[in-house]
Amino acid sequence: MAFAGKGEISPRAITMWDFSWLERRWPGAGYEDWDQVLDELSERGYNAIRIDAYPHLIAENPMKKWLLKEVWNQQDWGSPDMNEVQVQPNLNLFLSKCKERDIKVGLSSWYRLDVDEVCLKLDTPEKLADCWLTTLRSIEEDGLLDTILYVDLCNEWPGDSWAPFFAKTYPNVGWGNWYKEESLRWMKTSLEKMRQAYPDMPFLYSFDHGDVKKYEEVDCSFLDLYEHHIWMAQQNGGEFYKLVGYGYNRFSPDDYKNVVKNAERVYRERPEYWQKLLTDKIELMASVARKNRRPLVTTECWGLVDYKDWPLLKWDWIKDLCELGAITAARTGMWVGVATSNFCGPQFVGMWRDVEWHKRLTSIIRSSPIDASLMKNNEVAAKLLKRL
Repeated sequence: MAFAGKGEISPRAITMWDFSWLERRWPGAGYEDWDQVLDELSERGYNAIRIDAYPHLIAENPMKKWLLKEVWNQQDWGSPDMNEVQVQPNLNLFLSKCKERDIKVGLSSWYRLDVDEVCLKLDTPEKLADCWLTTLRSIEEDGLLDTILYVDLCNEWPGDSWAPFFAKTYPNVGWGNWYKEESLRWMKTSLEKMRQAYPDMPFLYSFDHGDVKKYEEVDCSFLDLYEHHIWMAQQNGGEFYKLVGYGYNRFSPDDYKNVVKNAERVYRERPEYWQKLLTDKIELMASVARKNRRPLVTTECWGLVDYKDWPLLKWDWIKDLCELGAITAARTGMWVGVATSNFCGPQFVGMWRDVEWHKRLTSIIRSSPIDASLMKNNEVAAKLLKRL
């Protein structure tokens, strides 16, 4: 258990290693030696990771070597080209190494497409739950279930990049619209089945829709925690990225040319304005969570959504924004898992190599208080707090 002081449970400093933990294992990709990279993570003060468990592939054939399509070639998460993975026994081996280091693991999935597009078989919420139940049983068989912090059934639901099986059936729901009737029905059905088998495990779907007031307007009691992704660049209707000229192009370098040309300039022209957009959203998210008495975890966050080591791209202003976001979130008392950015991995060398920056922020995160609304008479929050 993580402690802020004697007898006090403290938040975990968490990072997102998504599908990179398994896919980026070619020479120089950063995750070739799990012992080394986990030791480096611990050195920086992190004690939790969020990874892709590939549940659809485990359910289909856990030992098979799967040929995956690339989701992009402009970003440094995962692989920029076709790649081969074998999920088990690698998942349990990775979890065992985390357990040795007291690193808790949040499971999620981006439902990576293989050449046979296995994930499209998940055409009902019951089938989605079944693949996750198979995955959890495979972890439980090796005595590793206590290493799991929570289970997020789908990253940024119901985005079509990560939930193509849902988007195929409900094309009109659209990215971020988790609060629509079809989406709510799917989530509630799948989570109910999960809880029947694992009543003590915290379950959720993660979101990135900008309007966090939806957590108040919609009955979200079916979520054990909120894993909401918050970036400055997406606030006020994506104002920052509109000024920069960035449009999330996954296979063309043109958007990154605009980031090089415009991003830092746009930020430095009005830094206080952009910072306030970020902190206001963090405070609003905390207020909503406090009202609903739900703990928060955020693993993708704070500055820009997309960034990388690249000519003429500097990390200093990105780190300034990420520091502001992480500290602001930690001080609210509502976050029990705080990331410093979504670039906290060895492939982002400019961010990873600043060991002292990471140590300073993880020390703040891990010594932060947890709000009384989560600690007292809150059975739902207790499921997650017991796993810290």
